[in-house]
Amino acid sequence: MTPSSPLLALAPLRIEARAVAAGAPGVEVVRTGAGTRRAQATARRLAPAPRRPVAVMGVAGGLRPGLAPGHLVVADRVLRADGSVAATMGSAPLLAAALARAGLQASVGTVTTSDRLVHGRRRQALAAGGAAVVDMESAALATAGWDGPLAVVRAVSDTADRELLSPALLSGGWRALAALRRAAPVLRGWAAAAGSRTVILAGPRSFCAGVERAVATVERALDRFGSPVYVRRQIVHNRHVVAALEAKGAVFVEELDEVPDGARVIFSAHGVSPQVRTDARRRRLSVIDATCPLVAKVHTEVRRFRDHGYQVVLVGHGGHDEVEGTLGEDPGIALVETAADVAGVRPADPGRVAYTTQTTLATDETAEVVDALRRRFPELVGPHAQDICYASQNRQEAVRTMAARCDLVLVVGSPNSSNTARLAEVARRSGARAELIDDHSELDLRWLEDARTVGITAGASAPEHLVEATVSAVATLGPVDVEHHSVTTETVKFPLPLEVR
Repeated sequence: MTPSSPLLALAPLRIEARAVAAGAPGVEVVRTGAGTRRAQATARRLAPAPRRPVAVMGVAGGLRPGLAPGHLVVADRVLRADGSVAATMGSAPLLAAALARAGLQASVGTVTTSDRLVHGRRRQALAAGGAAVVDMESAALATAGWDGPLAVVRAVSDTADRELLSPALLSGGWRALAALRRAAPVLRGWAAAAGSRTVILAGPRSFCAGVERAVATVERALDRFGSPVYVRRQIVHNRHVVAALEAKGAVFVEELDEVPDGARVIFSAHGVSPQVRTDARRRRLSVIDATCPLVAKVHTEVRRFRDHGYQVVLVGHGGHDEVEGTLGEDPGIALVETAADVAGVRPADPGRVAYTTQTTLATDETAEVVDALRRRFPELVGPHAQDICYASQNRQEAVRTMAARCDLVLVVGSPNSSNTARLAEVARRSGARAELIDDHSELDLRWLEDARTVGITAGASAPEHLVEATVSAVATLGPVDVEHHSVTTETVKFPLPLEVR
């Protein structure tokens, strides 16, 4: 029978091979025989398997405390009996995450191979060397010269504190076999996701000038004044950036009442309301304002329209830090998120209505809202220049013009980042499948099964190293041809606040 899956699964014992075959019908499963010698003989007979994904699957003895029977260890490296590295597997984190999504207990770890059954002090020595589990075949099978991606998945049968000698009779053996059976379809999906593909990198992507300014402001403040330096809200909406600054001594708070009187505090790139500034003065806080100049421009426009007697309409997403700060400029501002919301605007004078927008919106959706406002209020006035920042526009245009070529678009950035979420929406409206990921650890193998051309971009608050890590993760599944799709080159720079120049 011709296999319906590209996966070649290798299992030492008949009972292990049956478990794998039962879990993934259509997968070619080969019983290699137990022990290094038999495994080597089988590997010589089978290899090389041109461009074919190969998975070594079976039970193993647990070495690391906390590994219960049935726990799956996905090898990131396999060691020989002498401790040397036989093979490394870069896709192990992706595979372990896929197994976890399937409801299995799985982790990445080192698999070591022994020429004989080990117990007692020998087990302790292997664990001290960093191994998670021990078996008798993986090193021989992993070094057979396979031409395609390789995975090694071992299910714990006996544990570090409860050893038995015969793998077929282990009390935890049935749980290990059940885990192998449940893991088999996930391995089939891993094989389907493997293969060569093209990765298109959108440009511009990642940090914009406002984000660079905000992050540098915190770093300079820490260098100049030492820790702690308090920051109201996330300096930019990216958890990796925030974590890195916390590690350097920044203390992030939600509100100023968490900051000691007289302390130094930085306002985030999203801006704050006048009331927050008043509270800071009352508390005698030393303020460093990292508000993006383009956000500050929107605040200035709101005050100008208000002072000239206009009903101000703000197009934006309620609850976003930037919107909260802007709304604080005038209690009479009307917030609209969609064209349908325009019907709810009730100005005292329909002839004096002005609009501003959040800086990180999608340009096409915002145009629809502004058109609805203009139809209802023909004398509508707006900002001299579009409020949606240059960086959001550039990143959206790059995705829009790239999406038609892509089977999948990956948008790197934290989910609370407005401009990042808009990139995923733009990609979908342009006809591509799109997924937003905080980093490469959130890649789902199922997305990649039919995706031979993958576009990758990043929100304006996501560091470039997260994009690089995502490309590397995709490349663990097969050869990658990287192309660059750039719509413009950004040269904007914003000066740092005076306090940290």
